[in-house]
Amino acid sequence: MTGDNKKPEIFELTEDYIELIKLLKFVGICQTGGQAKLAVEDGLVTVDGEVESRKRRKVRKGMRVEIEGQTILVV
Repeated sequence: MTGDNKKPEIFELTEDYIELIKLLKFVGICQTGGQAKLAVEDGLVTVDGEVESRKRRKVRKGMRVEIEGQTILVV
């Protein structure tokens, strides 16, 4: 995976947190919640560099989510 040359997606959080699967769907990386759940179950998603298995993980400002070479920075 060569995600280093891709520009990170910036997601501006307006609440305290967003659930991981909702974030993946909202930014368009996954088209459906089902796809987002499968991506997490298959170990394709990392949060702050660690593989995340919790679909409803609370993602907060300052966190970095990566999936298949794409990076989402939550601000």
